[in-house]
Amino acid sequence: MKTPTTPTIPGFEYVRLPGEGGVELSAALAGEGTPVVLLHGFPQTHLMWRHVAPRLAEEHTVVCPDLRGYGATDKPRATDAHTYAKRNMAADIVSAMASLGHDRFALVGHDRGALVAFRAGLDHPETLTHLGILDVVPTLDMWNVLHGVSAAVAHHLYLMAQPPGLPETMIANSADAFFGSFLDAWAADPATLPDEIRAEYLRASAAAVDSIVADYRASAGIDVTHDQADLDAGSQLAMPVTVVQQDWGTHLGYDAAEVWRAWAPDLDHRLTTAGHFMAEADPDGITATIRDLLGR
Repeated sequence: MKTPTTPTIPGFEYVRLPGEGGVELSAALAGEGTPVVLLHGFPQTHLMWRHVAPRLAEEHTVVCPDLRGYGATDKPRATDAHTYAKRNMAADIVSAMASLGHDRFALVGHDRGALVAFRAGLDHPETLTHLGILDVVPTLDMWNVLHGVSAAVAHHLYLMAQPPGLPETMIANSADAFFGSFLDAWAADPATLPDEIRAEYLRASAAAVDSIVADYRASAGIDVTHDQADLDAGSQLAMPVTVVQQDWGTHLGYDAAEVWRAWAPDLDHRLTTAGHFMAEADPDGITATIRDLLGR
């Protein structure tokens, strides 16, 4: 019997890169030119960039890591609130890129990866040349705008914010159903996620329940503290920023572009009909948007 293999991004080399505190990141690497890092979302891995990354690698050095706690990257036990703080996860990316000889690079993130990218933009403004954000608002704003029955779309945020124990047990006991529910609900077209990709997302997520919950729990605690401190200090993103979002701001009762404009003076805000998994559903459009960002 042939042993199943984990899907990869064709033409990319797979490497291990040093993050913070001894954490090692698994990353796919290809191309030459100015560096661009692509960060994945939930419940995904670096494979969400399988269509976009090869296009960008025609002109750039492209690095697609699995975030701390996800995919084939290390999953340290959350010994305190800082282990999965976006500050630590952003520092992972800066350290990994420094190990490749890049002290400046563009960073594009989707969903959870976008929150890491946002934190990197605030903590390391001298390092990021450009910042791309796909389908989130900053953590502090996210909690501020969720209210009433509209917050039901974010039920998982509240579940994973609970103290250690119950969320991990509940999710681990029904991992495929839990993670699969987001893949099904957020894909505008089921063909966006072929069977082998969907299966890999489910496998990788089931193997990372504790670290994924810790990542989300940090966003209900230490990440809010860090965002609030930056807001109080008047900190803003110093680099060109492009944000692409679904048109869900009106449904949730707030103006997402206005939220982002408060953080990003040099902002290009765009809407898409491609759904949450936009890099997989509309790779041509997202690639073009990233190229536009890099040209600014």
